[in-house]
Amino acid sequence: MSTEIEKFKKTKYTCYFTYLAMASVFALPPILFVTFREMYGISYTLLGTLVLVNFCSQLTIDLIFTFFTRYFNVHKVVRIMPLLTSTGLFIYAVTPLLVPRFIYAGLLAGTIIFSIAAGLCEVLLSPLVAALPSDNPERDMSMLHSLYAWGVVTVVVISTLFLKIFGRDRWMYLTMFWALLPLVSVVLYSIVPLPQMELSSDTASGRTGQKNRGLSLCVLCIFLGSCAENAMTNWISGYMEAALRIPKVTGDILGLALFAILLGVARTAYAKYGKHIYPILLWGMVGATVCYLIVGISTNPFLSVAACVFTGLCTSMLWPGTLIFMEEKFPAPGVAAYALMAAGGDFGGSIAPQLLGIVVDRVSESAMGARLAATFSLSAEQIGMKAGMLTAALFPLLGVFLLLYMKKYFGNRK
Repeated sequence: MSTEIEKFKKTKYTCYFTYLAMASVFALPPILFVTFREMYGISYTLLGTLVLVNFCSQLTIDLIFTFFTRYFNVHKVVRIMPLLTSTGLFIYAVTPLLVPRFIYAGLLAGTIIFSIAAGLCEVLLSPLVAALPSDNPERDMSMLHSLYAWGVVTVVVISTLFLKIFGRDRWMYLTMFWALLPLVSVVLYSIVPLPQMELSSDTASGRTGQKNRGLSLCVLCIFLGSCAENAMTNWISGYMEAALRIPKVTGDILGLALFAILLGVARTAYAKYGKHIYPILLWGMVGATVCYLIVGISTNPFLSVAACVFTGLCTSMLWPGTLIFMEEKFPAPGVAAYALMAAGGDFGGSIAPQLLGIVVDRVSESAMGARLAATFSLSAEQIGMKAGMLTAALFPLLGVFLLLYMKKYFGNRK
């Protein structure tokens, strides 16, 4: 067993680096949202649509692999995946330089391409790491997802400092830099061995009603957890700048970077010490609900910033933790089951940020928003942002009730 572990050690580290590099796909666009709005006049709704397209593209890949996994050469797809990431980011970056009249179309095209790669990453890297010989599979899975968080921290800090030093109008050169990292993964995957992976199982195909129902509950749980995490991830930067009037550099580092640091610390800690995932999931949903309510209601900037940041701690294990919970209940679930779980997570990641963007625009432009703004001595945009955060609190609140039901369901099943 130790010989097998050593054989695939470099493969595991390659997966870790790939997940780290993939963070730019998720962290960079939200940092640029305000820049796009100010430079190109793109509305919050259209910015939210980029997030929607991002996750819908991933969702499409998830569903394709859920039902048609056996038709793909999984190893070849893994090796092509980082190249697609770089291609999408380069298109994202060069559009303003080459076709300035069609900037939004270029942003949309680049988003679709690197989102397809992100979908492949989520569908294939988790089962790939799960298939590697290991003394502690739970630790490896949590470590894989923790590196996404550390990648976000790296992207946020470097990107924020770059934009501060060189100016927002140079954002396309920053994007080109992040497009280079996945090319390293292309080289690494060409030289490391890849293990055989179980493509499908009874769990994924739903041959028994009981398994199908249990997996459906896990998919719904990861959907709500993803909503709770991604609503804040995609809007924390804009919220701090627009609602709290915090300068962008300070907001990005105090907000998104600290959010991601807590995300990474919690996932790394679970990888080293964690054992019982259910109470972590339950209290994570409870904590996220409280944080969103504070952000939406409080007029104290310090308290609002703290609540935004601690949402990262609360939501840290909701996605990887649900995968771990699923693996406990359904051993050797197969790539198709991981794809179905990724579909649930990506659907949540598409719905929540888009819904928040719509609420912000609608409330900001409404007569009710104007009245509330006058009452609380805030701008209409600030009121819209707070209304969006209150709406987002519904997702982890529903997650609390779902997890209470899941405890009863799986307890009876046992």
